Amino acid sequence: MRIIHSSKARPREIDTNIAQAVASVSADYLREMVEAISIPRHFFAEHSNNQLVARRVAHEFEGCGYDVQYQGAWSNLVAKKGETFSEGAILIGAHYDSVPSTPGADDNASGVAAMLACAKALSTFDDLPICFVAFNREEDGLIGSADFVENYIGKEKLRVREAHILEMVGHCSRIKGSQHVPEGLPIKISDTGDFLGVVGNRISTQMVDTAMEVAKTYIPDLPVTGLKIYLGLEKRLSVLRRSDHDPFWQSNIPAVMWTDTAEFRNQNYHQPTDTPDTLDYDFLQKVARLIVACALTSCSK
Repeated sequence: MRIIHSSKARPREIDTNIAQAVASVSADYLREMVEAISIPRHFFAEHSNNQLVARRVAHEFEGCGYDVQYQGAWSNLVAKKGETFSEGAILIGAHYDSVPSTPGADDNASGVAAMLACAKALSTFDDLPICFVAFNREEDGLIGSADFVENYIGKEKLRVREAHILEMVGHCSRIKGSQHVPEGLPIKISDTGDFLGVVGNRISTQMVDTAMEVAKTYIPDLPVTGLKIYLGLEKRLSVLRRSDHDPFWQSNIPAVMWTDTAEFRNQNYHQPTDTPDTLDYDFLQKVARLIVACALTSCSK
């Protein structure tokens, strides 16, 4: 494994179109989306809420001009413009369900809000090979994303060049000692929980490098820590596979997980206290701006 930091990355030349799109991401919109989504919404325990949130997410995508379809038995939402991408799509995804009886503001209204903010910022661009997916049933063993990879990608309805999975990206603490390392993970990181983590395996290490360079270029005041996993070590450490990036890894599709590290920083993880007022919207805005910059950078390759 290898840890890298955006502060040590080499910045790229600034593209004014990317910079303008980055600047358009609004903290007020992110807060509005988090507050709208943060209700208990487990697929079975709160099914009506689950589908209410799905409709709200679909409405936001449609309001930005995307075509939206429900995919599979678990109501994944797929939003894109156009049907095929000859060079492969850049996928941005986040799960919209929660564990039972929790509002799930960080887990994962924060990721959904960042994804929607990205969709809004990119909506003015023509012919981008971008696909957005709101996954359901992540909290039930990644069932929704596994179905998407097997039955949507697997049946050649979409070819994915790379996938960015947003998993809890709204909690930030600038207090020393607030950040912990998962047991058994042989790495050293800052003990201050003010950074975004980007995790990639052996087929997605270049995506981690790009994220560091783009962060240094467009959001230099957002600390980003990248974790590169080699030799298939993620298969031995289940903590690295707990979100919707894992089905992509299992199918050898390059993917990275974007995360605030969940319970290793956020004490509200899977608790009724995971509410909108516990998030840092300045931090979330920077994360959303970074995904916009990364998406547009990847489109220009």
